[in-house]
Amino acid sequence: MKAAIIPVTPLQQNCSLIWCTKTMKGALVDPGGDLDKLKAGVARAGVTLEKLLVTHGHLDHCGQAGMLAAELGLPIEGPHEEDRFWIAQLDDDGARWGMEAKTFEPTRWLEDGDTVTVGELTLEVIHCPGHTPGHVVFFHRPSRFAIVGDVLFQGSIGRSDFPRGNHQDLIDSITQKLWPLGEDVLFIPGHGPTSTFGRERQTNQFVSDYMLQQ
Repeated sequence: MKAAIIPVTPLQQNCSLIWCTKTMKGALVDPGGDLDKLKAGVARAGVTLEKLLVTHGHLDHCGQAGMLAAELGLPIEGPHEEDRFWIAQLDDDGARWGMEAKTFEPTRWLEDGDTVTVGELTLEVIHCPGHTPGHVVFFHRPSRFAIVGDVLFQGSIGRSDFPRGNHQDLIDSITQKLWPLGEDVLFIPGHGPTSTFGRERQTNQFVSDYMLQQ
């Protein structure tokens, strides 16, 4: 498995290109915008896209996913259906933020415990509400690698003040669903640099073991 980060939109959202090195088939995770940039990145990697994956329904993560899917004839998998209301308002949110966006219907809504395939890779789906109610994380266990969207960042956590966000749900998602995967897991967040769960358990000002014991 290989992965590359392609930042998109004025919010510099980390769209991830992941692919199976055996088949060279891949997926874009959270293709929120800058589609020409994304297609160029895929071409440079020599990858054949077979699907799009979405962690949650916010504009910068999926505003142009439906447009790309329609152009390339690709399925969209994710997020959890609890984020349907976010996806339904993408057109309005795009106009509000001055960004082109279009609502869509995923080919497949995802549930906790589902799996998605990319080439010969299998990624586990982990439902992690809190930032949004339908947020999911993609975990490739053999590589000790996760794409966590806006649940967790290096040194921070996702906002929970959006509609149907919940701070305690977010903390529970991180500590009860992500930490048990192992401290060695490397993750790509929705914004900013990569980190590991172990580093965040030691240093994150919101969810380190020390802070949660206070």
